[in-house]
Amino acid sequence: MRKLETKTIVVASHNQGKIREIQDLIGPLGFTAKSAAELNFIEPKETGTTFEENATIKALASAQASGMPALSDDSGLVVDALGGDPGVYTADWAETSNGTRDFNMAMEKVEKALEKAGATKPEQRTARFVSVLCLAWPDGHTELFRGEVEGTVAWPPRGMQGFGYDPVFQPEGYDVTFGEMSAEEKHGWNIGKPQALSHRARAFKLFVETCLEA
Repeated sequence: MRKLETKTIVVASHNQGKIREIQDLIGPLGFTAKSAAELNFIEPKETGTTFEENATIKALASAQASGMPALSDDSGLVVDALGGDPGVYTADWAETSNGTRDFNMAMEKVEKALEKAGATKPEQRTARFVSVLCLAWPDGHTELFRGEVEGTVAWPPRGMQGFGYDPVFQPEGYDVTFGEMSAEEKHGWNIGKPQALSHRARAFKLFVETCLEA
């Protein structure tokens, strides 16, 4: 376990929604952060078969390119009735023929796959969002933090908040989707929650406890 000694880091991502969420999480702790996108770093190929492997690839690439510690996130939607898909290929399901990402299309793919699997009842549509954060240093040292939140796949999509698959993910114990929640509600800030709600906030909580707290 290595403590983070600096308040200047790189957010190792080109995904604007993810960058915004990570910056929202680290900002109150006094961090100064630029993203890999802002620094014009080339996106590394995500060749891993696990969230941990892909998070490590991204964090190490930004840490070594910048000479500073870098924090990455690899996350995805894991649907039980689909054998864990889209999982680590969550973003790939949104890829279009022209190289852009269309998450409305991706959500429809998930729904069609669930219908094909005969998963029409809520108890057949169980899923979880997984987030793995990797903090990497330029010397190659890494620390990994995994957060998960259970829920179900809702249809049709609801809400315009968040990004990605948020409008179809309804967390356990709630009657709204992540797409219908404010950032404060989604992450569990300032609403009396005993712990963070979102998968990314739960992983971030572990990061804070491990690398920042004395």
